[in-house]
Amino acid sequence: MLKVNKYSVQGEEVGKVTLPKSLFAVESKNPQALLYEVIKMYRANQRQGTSSVQSRSDAHGSGRKLFRQKGTGNARPGNRRTPIRVGGGRAFGPKPKNWYKPIPKKKKRLALKLALTERANEKQVIIVEDLKFEKANTKKALELITKITPERSRKLFIIDSSDPNIINSFSNIPYVKMDRADSIYAYEILNCNCLVLTEAALEKMKEVFAK
Repeated sequence: MLKVNKYSVQGEEVGKVTLPKSLFAVESKNPQALLYEVIKMYRANQRQGTSSVQSRSDAHGSGRKLFRQKGTGNARPGNRRTPIRVGGGRAFGPKPKNWYKPIPKKKKRLALKLALTERANEKQVIIVEDLKFEKANTKKALELITKITPERSRKLFIIDSSDPNIINSFSNIPYVKMDRADSIYAYEILNCNCLVLTEAALEKMKEVFAK
């Protein structure tokens, strides 16, 4: 059974927590290929696809031929909008495109469990007792993070709800990202070096994703 350290709000170790096998001990025939496929689709879905340049037909300028075809000793002139002239349109430039690719629900969920399993195998999962901040306190949040995981590396803090006091407390720490337990995804888990969960967040994850 996979057990991880549990810490109090003051950053003191208070015991162990057993992680559910349905989330943190999942196997697949080819996990790396599945993770690559799902993360590639996820990152493609983050692209806005709004890049655009003026083509020859969009550029400003007259369509009149600059000078006669023969007799001047110059190359065939075209007009001012041709891509080879300053101020002309761009040839084969980017245009708005929809990069969205639907991710199958089963693949998305399995990729999430595989990512959680990888973090658990690398002993990069920490459980914290439920946080309750009366008001936003970045100093208190930084002290907690420093005590439970002193390495200055990317950390993902998962909570069970959108508590503004907790979110505002950790949002000013540059190497700490936050998300809710019911909306996490594989990419953000693999993009962090340490996964920190509250007890309530762990229960929420079991309720939502363990099926």
